[in-house]
Amino acid sequence: MKHFDVYPRYPLNITQGDGCYVRDDKNNNYLDFYGGHAVVSIGHNHAHYIKRITEQLNKIGFYSNSVEMPIQDELATKLGELSGYPDYDLFLCSSGAEANENAMKLASFHTGKSKFIVFEKGFHGRTSLAVEATDNAKIQAPSNHTGNIIRLPLNDIDAVNRTVSENDIAAIMIEGIQGVGGINIPDDSFLQDLRSVCDQNDALLILDEVQSGFGRTGKFFAHQYANIQADIISIAKGMGNGFPIGGVIISPKINAWPGMLGTTFGGNHLACAASLAVLEVIEKDSLIENTKNKGLELLDFLGQIEQFKNLRGRGLMIGFEVEELAKDFRNKLLFDFRIFTGSATGAHTIRLLPPLCIGDTEINHFKQGIHSLLNSNAAVSIS
Repeated sequence: MKHFDVYPRYPLNITQGDGCYVRDDKNNNYLDFYGGHAVVSIGHNHAHYIKRITEQLNKIGFYSNSVEMPIQDELATKLGELSGYPDYDLFLCSSGAEANENAMKLASFHTGKSKFIVFEKGFHGRTSLAVEATDNAKIQAPSNHTGNIIRLPLNDIDAVNRTVSENDIAAIMIEGIQGVGGINIPDDSFLQDLRSVCDQNDALLILDEVQSGFGRTGKFFAHQYANIQADIISIAKGMGNGFPIGGVIISPKINAWPGMLGTTFGGNHLACAASLAVLEVIEKDSLIENTKNKGLELLDFLGQIEQFKNLRGRGLMIGFEVEELAKDFRNKLLFDFRIFTGSATGAHTIRLLPPLCIGDTEINHFKQGIHSLLNSNAAVSIS
């Protein structure tokens, strides 16, 4: 048997990680400015993270949600305190797609409606309704086409108002910042208008913060720049620093009943320990403040490079356009200068999502790599 060949992969075997660096099986070090799709939030192999998980594993690694789990309550309390949503509830699952699937299901249960407004270039996951909400027809199977998704242009409130007037909408779902779509930022005024539209039309506002949450943008959630509250927030990625965990943060106006949602692995002991470790490190090491400051430094540096166009981002969620194909740019940066970066929708888009713990050493390393790349004519051959 072999693995199902669905992943385009670099010819690299990464075997170790430490902070903002990873190492391959040939003992080469790489600066990680991508964090494995924004997953690595507090850095690779953080000592407190390892300690938290190890201590939990030495007690019990898993039991099902058929018994009480105080560690889930501990996680919910800590998350409520740091996120600014102390009065909301938390449902735990295992991935961002699962979180969005449950978020839409909750909205449909609560409102009795079935249609959802989403936005062009959005990415919400690969499961049933989540993949229909994702703006990528290539990854949607025929069974994913339910007709319950209405896709509109980002930042077009007139289109939203027209659509709401013509349809019974269960919820409007939007990313705090579009990640895969290319670091596209909803206008603060647009998010505020969406909040008003939902309030006026018995619809819920779902914020997909799977990639933009957990301090990634310099606030705990990206939508908090607009000074609004969501009804439902989906979370994952940086929530576990690599351990599979996701969640749905749920307004107290949405009532739960036994069996309404369910999961086998969601909220298991190890996942909760991992996420608690992440929150504790974010708080102790002031990583949200660090993210904001280092993000501004990176934006200032990138903004001075004339070859880079359409620079945008908040915190350590940054995108820009390069003149050559993004694939070629990334390959040169990776194989010639050993720096990982990310791609996005668009042939020329580069995405930066480093761990939130980056410091001056990593910033300087990145700057040197960029300057060296731009000053060279290096070509890369990958076999």
